[in-house]
Amino acid sequence: MNRGPAREASQLQRRLEALNEAHELAGGALPEETLQQARQVIERAGSRRSLSAEHTVVGFFGATGSGKSSLFNAVSGAEIATAAARRPTTSEPLAGIWGADGSEPLLDWLDVRNRHHAVPVPGFADESTGLILLDLPDFDSTRAANREIVQRMVGLVDVLVWVLDPQKYADAAVHNDFLAPLASHGAVTLVVLNQIDRLPERDVAPVLESLQGILARDGLGKVQVLGASAMTGTGVDKVRAAIHRVAVQRQALSQRLAADVTRASAWLAEASGEGEPAGVKAASRTRLAEELAIAANVPLVVDAVVRSYRQEATRRTGWPVTRWLVRFRPDPLRRLNLRRDGARPDLNRTSLPPSGAPERARTDAAVREFADAASDGAPGPWRAVLRGAAREGREQLPDALDQAIASTDLKAGRRSWWWTVFNVIQWLALLTALGGFAWLGVLAALGYLQLPVPDVPMVEGWPVPTVMIAAGALLGIVLAIAAKFIAGAVARARGAAARRRLRAAVDAVAGKLIVEPVEAEVNRLRSFRKALQTAAR
Repeated sequence: MNRGPAREASQLQRRLEALNEAHELAGGALPEETLQQARQVIERAGSRRSLSAEHTVVGFFGATGSGKSSLFNAVSGAEIATAAARRPTTSEPLAGIWGADGSEPLLDWLDVRNRHHAVPVPGFADESTGLILLDLPDFDSTRAANREIVQRMVGLVDVLVWVLDPQKYADAAVHNDFLAPLASHGAVTLVVLNQIDRLPERDVAPVLESLQGILARDGLGKVQVLGASAMTGTGVDKVRAAIHRVAVQRQALSQRLAADVTRASAWLAEASGEGEPAGVKAASRTRLAEELAIAANVPLVVDAVVRSYRQEATRRTGWPVTRWLVRFRPDPLRRLNLRRDGARPDLNRTSLPPSGAPERARTDAAVREFADAASDGAPGPWRAVLRGAAREGREQLPDALDQAIASTDLKAGRRSWWWTVFNVIQWLALLTALGGFAWLGVLAALGYLQLPVPDVPMVEGWPVPTVMIAAGALLGIVLAIAAKFIAGAVARARGAAARRRLRAAVDAVAGKLIVEPVEAEVNRLRSFRKALQTAAR
């Protein structure tokens, strides 16, 4: 069952919108020549649909000597084409019009200036038919202007009538240059073998059969093929009937534009190629973040976090007699400009070593490896687009990674609760030892001055001042050693936490500059494919 004109128009609108979407999505990926061809189809369709839908434009195309103009006259029922002798130039098309109302803007768009309001032909066309027949220049004309007109009209008319003759019906020029490229336009194509009166009657059927075979190889196996003779009138009624049927059905316009959309979709599909990209995988993203973290000196920052904590722990929990020496050692994080109390990290930069050739090479290799993995399986043009999307953000990586590290809260300024406990005990131990020294000093002074020396309390046979000195010193040393082991364990834990936060910051940068652009291009390809599928059917 044939669909009504309204339904055909609705489906055509949907397909045109899909083709336009596919065309826009393919920008920058497919060759400009292919995009230009698709754009022309979209523009022509919009222009033609804005003009009269009540008229069907039928173009007669043929080679020199095919009898095209004679057949045009025979079908029109009048010697319209004889006006060609009076035209300023033979390169101009001639129109026979049935139904003048609304035809002028359409003919202006077609750039047909020679217009003839044809007389009604019973059973074929009258003013209510809305039919425009065009007699066009020979497509094999030696004049370039004539060939250009034919090429333009091939893309504009609603119905294409190819007039061939028995001598040149198999000519490669018409088949390779016109018929085969228009294989998708079979629904709006009619092939007429003219001048069959020049053939013996027994040869007409074999020649028509031969022509149908050639058309089948062109992809036009279902096209109607008619034999006719403009000279004797044989078969002219069948040609009229075929054109009349197309004109009254009012579907040729939609069918022609639908065929154009199908052809343009095929151009885009061919230029795009086949294949589905692997896309962004979690493993490849993790690998990218790992490599970028190394190139951005994250291990150096983590080591600084560990050493900074150990140093601060020693300064706060070490033996008070020697801990002051730590103050002369610079803070590893401060040297990297990563400990900025009260500063805004988003406005600062680190003092990490600048990226050298090894780091840049590592970054480039990581980005290239990620892009190759994401584009694996993608067709050629889109593989280049995916790789290009990954490379675009590569130049911004060094600064972005540096700022990400500078902006990461390393939690390096947090104090540990055990520092206070150890610090208090350390000072108590020192005070105990100092008390013992002071006690012994007083006793020594009394003896030196020949004054009575009081008895010293004993503990397990040891003088209490001596015990105080030994206990205080030993406790301080033991606490310092214990604090060193505790600080080492906590420092490693803080280093691991800092590594996770830095890796997350690096991953965010990689996601913004590398991963997201690649994912966007993968999604663009998928959207292009979806739109192209809609446009193609």
